[in-house]
Amino acid sequence: MKVETKQRKKAMGGFRQMTGTEKARNSLYRIMSEGKQALDNIFLSIGQMVAESIMLMEREELAGPDYHPINPRLQKWAHEEGSIYIADQKVKINRPRLRDIEDGEVSLKSYEKLRQSGQFSEEMLEKIMRGVSAQKYEDTVIGAAESFGVSPSSVSKKMIELTAKKLSEFQTRPLIDFRPFTLFLDTIHRGGEAFLVALGIDHNGRKMALGFWQGSSENHFLCEELFKDLESRGLVLTKNILFVTDGGSGLIKALRNRFGKKLLHQRCAIHKSRNLQKHLAKKYRKEAHRLLMNALEQEAYDDAKAMLKELEKWLRQKNESAADSLLEAFDELLTLHRLKVPALLRKTLITTNPIESMFSIVRQCEKNIKRSRGSKMLQRWLAAVLLYAEQQFRTVKGHQEIDQVIANIKADQKEAA
Repeated sequence: MKVETKQRKKAMGGFRQMTGTEKARNSLYRIMSEGKQALDNIFLSIGQMVAESIMLMEREELAGPDYHPINPRLQKWAHEEGSIYIADQKVKINRPRLRDIEDGEVSLKSYEKLRQSGQFSEEMLEKIMRGVSAQKYEDTVIGAAESFGVSPSSVSKKMIELTAKKLSEFQTRPLIDFRPFTLFLDTIHRGGEAFLVALGIDHNGRKMALGFWQGSSENHFLCEELFKDLESRGLVLTKNILFVTDGGSGLIKALRNRFGKKLLHQRCAIHKSRNLQKHLAKKYRKEAHRLLMNALEQEAYDDAKAMLKELEKWLRQKNESAADSLLEAFDELLTLHRLKVPALLRKTLITTNPIESMFSIVRQCEKNIKRSRGSKMLQRWLAAVLLYAEQQFRTVKGHQEIDQVIANIKADQKEAA
């Protein structure tokens, strides 16, 4: 007998032991007939078959086989429609029934266990964050022939409940154990409101969304309130922390008010390049960007400073306002060079790309929210998405050099004292 035939007979024998010959044939036919469905629905069918098999096995253990019952009081009682959760999906099944001739219906423990939703809301939230709207959830995630009871209103209720928990978790989690090395500060606008967000990198190079504060626009008051919130949860803000911003005047004012001349502030090179280009005619923009990036790619502080001075002279010939814009941020563009930050780590810290990347996740996850319903909804979703984004964070490249950079910072602060 061929090996394939032996394996097939062995597999069919296992199905017969679990569910009976007819049940096995029907289950296999159902799976094969759905072969053109999405992979999720195929897994759903397999899960349904296994769940029904488990319940049949439990009933068999309690009542015994038809030809040799082990408990005369228990009688197998056909099937009826029921529902269970498979992963995050509620599906119909044919529930095997068992009756006690004196006490009536006997509940199967496996059925009761499978009826528990488990991680249903958590997994459904992640799928919505991946771009599935509440209105399209039933069509895109759950096969119409296999599921029921999931309406847009019920999804919305679950989302309100879950995102409220996420907001509470985000706003109350302690920060006392987070040792900040760098803080990125930037604003994301949602629903006509400004949300100032702080993203931190600790001494081990791990990123964390530390908090946000809502206001009408980005200003120094918003930044100060955010700092108070972070400190109330245990974050220690010292003069040895490196701050990276896009150069917003409100943020810079708040930072200088708090840290004065000892402020360690790195201006985002990309934002400064955009500002320079806005002042220039189109034919000069690419060259301005190239010259700025070349200067900031230099290893030594003196070399980078010399090349920025050459860029200023070049800009003076093209547009005085562009040159003044460069001068306004001259020293803050060279903060990392002054602190002797190695090139690999400097690549991460010289722009606000880390926090901008986090904002892109926020926009992607919220693209199906077409209408905001007040401040609380905006805050709930922002907190939920920021926690979701943290799952995708990676340790920054060059983190092995952070301890040496911290030593350089302390030496720099000592000289400035």
